[in-house]
Formats: sequence, structure tokens, C-alpha cells
Amino acid sequence: MVVSSKLGNIVPLYLIYGTETFLMNEWKDSIISNTLIEENIDFNLSQYDLEETPIEQAVEDAETLPFLGEKKVVVLKNPVFLTSDKTKEKVEHNVKVLEKYLESPSPYSVMIFIANYEKLDERKKITKLLKKNAKVFEAKKLNDDELKNWIKEKVEKDSFTITNEAIELFISLVGPNLTMLSQEIDKIKLFLNEGTINPKIVHNLVSKSLEQNVFTLVDFVVKKDIKKAIELYHDLLKVNEDPIKLVAILANQFRMIYQTKAYLQKGYTNQQIATYLKVHPFRIKLAAQQSKSFSHEELLTIMNDLADADYALKTGKGKREYILEMFLLKLSQK
Repeated sequence: MVVSSKLGNIVPLYLIYGTETFLMNEWKDSIISNTLIEENIDFNLSQYDLEETPIEQAVEDAETLPFLGEKKVVVLKNPVFLTSDKTKEKVEHNVKVLEKYLESPSPYSVMIFIANYEKLDERKKITKLLKKNAKVFEAKKLNDDELKNWIKEKVEKDSFTITNEAIELFISLVGPNLTMLSQEIDKIKLFLNEGTINPKIVHNLVSKSLEQNVFTLVDFVVKKDIKKAIELYHDLLKVNEDPIKLVAILANQFRMIYQTKAYLQKGYTNQQIATYLKVHPFRIKLAAQQSKSFSHEELLTIMNDLADADYALKTGKGKREYILEMFLLKLSQK
């Protein structure tokens, strides 16, 4: 997953597509930095939004000689003509011009297509032609092992190492969001300067996301530690978290636990469940562990109680701060 090793030699055409925006930006930035020297970037880097600009204008730019340098980079965002989406485009694209260019790209230009779409239309001639002639990177959500390797490689790019336990805790605290993970890793590196990142360092320095705090809240309930659950809830109130928002995230978490439990009993794997529910496999792994503490009936009751709490919060029935606390107390008794 190291970008530089996956990049290889610079080629005239790149297609980067998928839904993992962080990886897409990482690959794009790596291509640019490996093609242009910093002082020439302002002169020889062009970026076009194809929802606003016709493709033939970008092709014309790619065919123009670079200024004060050997290469130029042309970045093309939102190439909707590669998909089957039926959209009312603001501009018309002469795709024939692009087809001709793809057959014989300019030797002094690097063209990068950034297609932030889950799927491309493989039936289209332009898609087939681009995939045939370009170096293709698919930026999809990382599975559990890929995520751990990504963290390890990100940490070890400098004079650092990280233990496997610290990696597990990192994911547990931050979740699978690559942008947030990257920010937290950079923060720890800045604090330490060098050395080994262990669980204690991660626990002390990593910021917990709201979703992770809610997961911890659920975990306290699972372990029947209502005192810690209510303490955490009060901490979230102190930083002005809205009880309505907390109830919504709790409801989503328990719904995922319920669905995971149902799918597991039907023989589905964690990876299959993650695909069906469109969430990261790591979330399903955690939900599967928590589902063991509840029956189907208990989970249905909990979701109904959360719906009641949501209604009470939105209609002003009772003091807002106490409604979720009463839910937690009631849940602990079950």
C-alpha cells in the first residue's frame, strides 16, 4: 500500500477511481511530486473540473508544450462520461477528441483522471480505451488487514515503529477513516520525534471520534458498567454534544449489532455482512463481538426505547439531559 512503490515509473495516462478519497488524493499528489519539481508546479500543473470544462479544452492543454520544464501534469476531475450516470451536464464533451488523444498521448504531458465513483461503465468505448492505455488505481475501502498494513507503512515512513497492539488500539479509537488516522499518526510523530509507538502512547495522544465514544458507551453497557457509561455521557455533554445526535448514533450502532447478529446466524461472514451493510469490515467485527451479549428480542426492545427517547427529545418531553441517561439506566437493568 506504500504509494511510491505502487506508483512505479511515471506514464502519460493515469486513471484513479473509487470511493476512498484519501487514497485517491495520495496517489494523485505522489504522481505530481514525482513528475514536477516544486518550483515548476505553478507553471505546469493544470486542474479541470469536467462538470464545468469541456474535455477538448483539457486535451488542448495537454498537447501544449510545458513552460520552463520537461513535463506538465493535467488533472481531470469528475469525468462523468466514464459512468452510466444520467446527469444534466452543464457542458458537452467531444469524447472523440479524447479517444484520439488516448491512442497517442503527448510524451511531455501526464494526464490524471480522478473518477470519484464506485463503478465505471465498462461497456463504453471511452472507458475501455482509457483502461487499456492508462495505469489504473482503484481506491476502494481497505479491509482489516490492509488497514493495519497501511497504518504500519504510514508510521514507518519516518524513523518510527509501531507495535501490533498499538495498531489495534489505533483502529479501535479512531475507526477506519484514513484522513483521521493520518492526522493522528502525524500528531504522534510530531510529539515523539522518533521511537516506537506503543498502546500507552496511542491511548494518551489519540483523539477519540464521536462515533468511537458512542461505541465505548455501548461497550460499557455490554459489560454492565453503567457508572462509566453515564460518566462518559456526561463528558460528551460537557463538550456540547447534542443528545439527539447521540441517540441517533446509538440507534445506528444497535441497528448494526442487530443486523450483524441476524446475518451471522444465517452463516454470512463478516466481510459479506460489511458488503451488504456498506460499512467497513472493522465495524462489523466489533458489532459481532457486541452482539453476543444480546438476544434478538433485547436488541429490538433497545431500538424501540431509542426511538422513544428520540421522540421525547424532539418533542420536549422531559429535561433533555436526563432522557438518554434514563435510557442507559433502564438498559443496565436489562
